[in-house]
Amino acid sequence: MKVRTSRRSRNVVLEIEPGDTGFVAASAPGLRLKQILVAVDFSESSRKALRYALSFARLFGAEITLLHVVEIVPARRAPLAVSRDAETREMAARTLATWRRDARSGSSIKAVTRTGISACHEIVAAAEESNADLLVIGNHGRTGLARVLLGSTAERVVRHAPCPVLVARERERDFLTDDGR
Repeated sequence: MKVRTSRRSRNVVLEIEPGDTGFVAASAPGLRLKQILVAVDFSESSRKALRYALSFARLFGAEITLLHVVEIVPARRAPLAVSRDAETREMAARTLATWRRDARSGSSIKAVTRTGISACHEIVAAAEESNADLLVIGNHGRTGLARVLLGSTAERVVRHAPCPVLVARERERDFLTDDGR
């Protein structure tokens, strides 16, 4: 065992060699991730959320479910919305299949498209139904009036999710390397 101090700061560095018996390793609670749900809206923050999920899936051997929610407009408000909803669902399913194919992961990835009035409600319901151990979602980082008008799906999901939620913010320091690891 070596102890080093730094002259420029108050840091003390303790270096322990593999054979040192002076310290007993502390046990950490087990972390088990088998099911990871990734809610995507096809934005850059969603792409970042998927990259985080892929890293966790590789690390834990977990299965990923990619989820996109198509929010529908009630028919009484917009009669033409029904045909647009069908087209939107079809386009979302194709885009989700492309994202799944582009992920190129050793992990199992399922792609699911759900339809509902509230994206938050559908995401939380999907997490419950799939028994997700972790939910990963992107956040656009809107503030002020934009947040008031558009709301924050990620914030509502965090409040109601049945499992831990990792929010990948659009603008933040990234702890993933360029190759996604």
